[in-house]
Amino acid sequence: MKTRMFDPSRREVLAGLGASVAGLTAGGAAPPVTAQLALQARRATLALRPTQPATPIWELAAVSHIGNVRLKRGDRCEVVFRNDLPVPLAPVWYGLNGPAAAAPLRGRAPTGPDATETSIVSIPNAGTLSADFRLFEDGLKLPARPLPIIAGETNRVAVDRDEVMLIEEWRLRPDGTALPPGRDPEDTTPLFTLNGRTSFELSAAANERLRLRFINGSQRTVVAIKLESHEVHVMALDGQPAEPFPARNGALVLAPGARADAFVDAATSAPFLLHDGKEARQVGSLTVTGKLERRAPLLPPQPLPSNDLPDQLDLRGALRFDVALGAPETGWTRPASFSTSSAPAFRAKPGRTVVLALKNPAPIVTIFHLHGHPFRLLDKLDDGWKPYWLDTLAIEPGQTQRIAFAVTLSGRWLIESVATDWAAPRLVRWYAVE
Repeated sequence: MKTRMFDPSRREVLAGLGASVAGLTAGGAAPPVTAQLALQARRATLALRPTQPATPIWELAAVSHIGNVRLKRGDRCEVVFRNDLPVPLAPVWYGLNGPAAAAPLRGRAPTGPDATETSIVSIPNAGTLSADFRLFEDGLKLPARPLPIIAGETNRVAVDRDEVMLIEEWRLRPDGTALPPGRDPEDTTPLFTLNGRTSFELSAAANERLRLRFINGSQRTVVAIKLESHEVHVMALDGQPAEPFPARNGALVLAPGARADAFVDAATSAPFLLHDGKEARQVGSLTVTGKLERRAPLLPPQPLPSNDLPDQLDLRGALRFDVALGAPETGWTRPASFSTSSAPAFRAKPGRTVVLALKNPAPIVTIFHLHGHPFRLLDKLDDGWKPYWLDTLAIEPGQTQRIAFAVTLSGRWLIESVATDWAAPRLVRWYAVE
């Protein structure tokens, strides 16, 4: 891939992307590009303290889009990534389940400072995705914001509004600077934001059906988010459609990196409450004014279109492996020390079902993330599974959870493990499908 040195404006980026698409299509060497996305790793600030100077941070920004990044299932997207930060970086997509060649560490090297890289990314599924720099957090000088990415369904979904709700966690020092994850948080104060604000306000009309795409962009904390006085219907988890079900007590519990799509019929003004396991706090509000008149009453939410994942998994014929999370003696390492010559956690051939017994030996909740394939959470008796798909799972101390997935994508894929402690290191291993 060619590296170019330039500092483009948004218009120049889009013009260059258009020319690239035209050349690719005319040559007939590959299927046509149907979408373009220009990403930039850059410095930014965020207003985290009232009446105080804005806090310096880093971010992954979409300079080709105004507002949220919206792609569609089936897109073949040309991605231009510009790194304007002083350390090597690459965007890491969560929920993409695309080609292994696009995955950092195993598939490609990060982009150096003041450099630009162009790649092609396919969007095989509709759903709520995100991209960030978490695999490179050992080198981050400041905390970095993730980028929400919406992969839309090919057919319209019956909602009036579609909103991203990005939850983030910050650790602020007394001097107002923010501490990156993986460092000792001594003398810092935790702070949560919703869509980059300490008090986010969402306006809606009564009787308006909202699709709220919640993303836990915090790096270490399991959170519960609740909209008071409303019934919340869970429609998708980690970018994959689920059979609609009501959130227990109206609250969504999200591990770091997890996503949940929920339908809410706006009824009355109410607060968004967030609980981090220690205390509840208001992080925003829904303000309802007026009323949306309809010709017919709202029907119960219908399932989202399928992403064509298998209805059944062959548990009897499955390959089974034990994986102890975070145990150094089993090959876990920091991303900065990851070697492509290390031994895989397991190997499987395409077409097989894999069952992993994930054991958390740590005295604290630990987060597991599987790249490349969504999985089913198995019942305790290993005789069935929950009616949804996941790619991220929080496992209690000393507990073992079993997951199953159909191996469909050849390549070498990462798995991640990180304890829910701000100072805990992020660890990785890999698995082979070949």
